[in-house]
Amino acid sequence: MIFLYIGLPLAVSAVLPLVGKASKRVLPDILANTVLAGLLVYAATGARALLAQGPVIQQVRWLGEAVNIRIALDGFSLFMLMTIQLVSLCIALYSINYMEHYGAKANYYALLLVMVAGMNGLVLSQDLFSVYIFLEVAAVASYALVAYGLGAEELEAAFKYLMLSVVASAAVLVGIALLFGMTGALGFDAVAAGLRLLEAKGVAGVAAALFLMGFGLKAALIPFHAWLPDAHPSAPAPISAVLSGLLIKVSGVYAIARIAFQVFDLPSALSQVLMWMGAVSIVVAAFLALGQADMKRMLAYSSISQVGYVVLGIGIGTPLGVAGGLFHLFNHALAKGLLFLTSGSVQQATGTRNLDEMGGLAKRMPWTAGTNLIGALSISGVPPLGGFWSKLIIIIALIQTGEAALAVIAVLASVLTLWYYLIMQRKAFFGKLAEQWSKVKEAPFWMTAASVLLALLVIGTGLWFATVFSSWIQPAADALAKGF
Repeated sequence: MIFLYIGLPLAVSAVLPLVGKASKRVLPDILANTVLAGLLVYAATGARALLAQGPVIQQVRWLGEAVNIRIALDGFSLFMLMTIQLVSLCIALYSINYMEHYGAKANYYALLLVMVAGMNGLVLSQDLFSVYIFLEVAAVASYALVAYGLGAEELEAAFKYLMLSVVASAAVLVGIALLFGMTGALGFDAVAAGLRLLEAKGVAGVAAALFLMGFGLKAALIPFHAWLPDAHPSAPAPISAVLSGLLIKVSGVYAIARIAFQVFDLPSALSQVLMWMGAVSIVVAAFLALGQADMKRMLAYSSISQVGYVVLGIGIGTPLGVAGGLFHLFNHALAKGLLFLTSGSVQQATGTRNLDEMGGLAKRMPWTAGTNLIGALSISGVPPLGGFWSKLIIIIALIQTGEAALAVIAVLASVLTLWYYLIMQRKAFFGKLAEQWSKVKEAPFWMTAASVLLALLVIGTGLWFATVFSSWIQPAADALAKGF
């Protein structure tokens, strides 16, 4: 039953604070990780088997009575569910050690599971209002998690994130209201049919602009990116990983892609807007990342740039372009999650995020340095890692559609990406070890294990990219084009 992806995390999050009264560490760790591992296994086995006969649509029931909410599972939503559960599980494993010094781990896991439930619900939604509801569920949990450290920096970043996110949610809600007022429907297919029947191009254009602003802010696309460089560095490392690796993609990119294809049928004007928004985000954010001395702030700007590649690929609209965009979404979720986790290990060991104060840490933290390098090379598009293949597919799709200028931009920006990641490697891990770091130790077991697991997934995705592409990416792209 696919409602399990929403109901189980919410149910466990409700009891976790009580469990925390009995056990502050072991039981919350076991419970949260077991839930996420179980959902991951179900996505890879049971949920995939459900799709053998086509998309699955289920009516939500409450106390035995049907509720006017339906959730649906197709290849695209299953791909997103797999990505969410996989990265979330690695983050929860990392949190076993990392969150020890924050205290109240049960409350932290409860908020994390609420966020996961919101993201799961969003990718299973079949109508616009359910998208809005689950968007807010995930967002509310993320505000609290950004501010979890309760420091001045965390609270300021969370407040800024909240204020801008409210604007985004309002834009989305107004867009939904416009479409409902015109068509009298909220389901994706029903709204699309209503717009075709009424030929309401003007209203559809205004609604599309509102959705681009709202979901573009959630995805932190330029020029709607201002909140992300503050929220990501300020949040605890595992939350930075889930924000960058998952939330901006689910709340932003997934919603844009699903609505653009299934509600608006991706008209050429919208396709061009998406491609150029993606291209501008790629270039501008890459230059902004190049000038950062704060390790996590550099990664935050890098996230904006790489989400630009995803939106660029989806905006092309061709089967190859969409598949390349979704493949890069997956590769970035793994690699950027990995990079934020390793940055958290460095910050916890040294007490600083300033790259200018580091140097030679590979001598004291070899596992962290090695896994960080793997994530950086993948995002930079270095073969044979996964990021190389997804960027190559996007570039080929651009050339096939006659967008040579955008293809050149994508290639040059990838070189720029490699440049600032090599700067990070040189300043943080290479060179002479400063005397002040002579007693630094490698990250604790679960933090290192989670990083190694993600690094192995990054390598495996690159080495067996053909299998991953044909088994998960292509079905997701096909499902996005066909709809429920």
